Amino acid sequence: MSRLEFGIFDSIPALDAPRTAEIYDQHIARAQLAERLGFRYYFFIEHQNAPFAGITAPSVYLAALARETSRLRFGPLVYQLPMHHPIRLAQDAAMVDQLSHGRLEFGIGYGIHEHEFLRWKLPFAERRAMGLEAMEIILKAWTEESVTYCGRYWTFDEALPWPKPFQKPHPPVWVGAHSTVSFDYAAKHNFNVAQNIDVDAVVAEKFAYFCEAWRRAGHAGPRPKLLLARHVHVAPTDAQARAEAEPYLLKGFFGPGGERIARTRIGWGGDPRGTGGERTPDIVERGRIFQEIVKSYDFWIENGLALVGSPETVIRQIQEQQARVGYDVLCTQHQLHDMPDDLVNQSIRLFGEEVLPAFR
Repeated sequence: MSRLEFGIFDSIPALDAPRTAEIYDQHIARAQLAERLGFRYYFFIEHQNAPFAGITAPSVYLAALARETSRLRFGPLVYQLPMHHPIRLAQDAAMVDQLSHGRLEFGIGYGIHEHEFLRWKLPFAERRAMGLEAMEIILKAWTEESVTYCGRYWTFDEALPWPKPFQKPHPPVWVGAHSTVSFDYAAKHNFNVAQNIDVDAVVAEKFAYFCEAWRRAGHAGPRPKLLLARHVHVAPTDAQARAEAEPYLLKGFFGPGGERIARTRIGWGGDPRGTGGERTPDIVERGRIFQEIVKSYDFWIENGLALVGSPETVIRQIQEQQARVGYDVLCTQHQLHDMPDDLVNQSIRLFGEEVLPAFR
């Protein structure tokens, strides 16, 4: 069993307009708390046109983190690549890497909600092709003096991207992977992989698939890291932890604000699932999970989607889960839906003070 590393997967719920600056300050303070407690990573997600995700300008937030922390490694899980100009993003990320003296982790994905693309007049069905092209350009911008590129979505003639990243050849890249196509892409390029929605049994299968695909790719090693993000709540006793966590877990994955999307003219897009009519096995399974988690607390716990309990119970849950799934990094998401800040920070402190030492 590999030595575990730990990170925070932070979630900023719907922003209260009069308190926006205060909310950002609270979450930067949360990153500072994680650093003091000994967490190695701090991640968050980017969504556009989504009131339940408050970091719509990830590089700006990362620049603030660069100046307010000193050891913590941080990044988005993920940047929505089709939403970004690739040279601009490459430069922004490289500048954050310089400002942080090489602490950026670069997470990439494409997006799962059609309405986010419709509102910007972007082709949802082409998001993966756009993301692959963007990442090809970003890697060139980080490693080559100039970029001349003629693609389907972007074209450049001797662009001169600057600065280059602090880390060489570039910051670690993480792929938010669900499909075998994404795992194959990550394995081919020797990128790390991250998962957050599937039940433990499915994650274990997908991580095993990735490891075999990476082996077949013939890289020299070491193997890229496997990251799992899970909802976590720690309290002094099991009973208290469940009483505090259960009401918020039963509200589902999405923070407050989802109803605002439904009330708009565009809504969730072309179908109620918000996937533009796409129905792959992964999408069907994701839909099943979204339905079950709002009905059953036990579904969360039995499938490893949430780790809840006293420090001793959570230590045991992590040990058992890592043995089942085989991850290298566990990212703990203590912000359960709209749980109050004091409960969230209490859980983080207990985890850092009483759970982390068990794995050092």
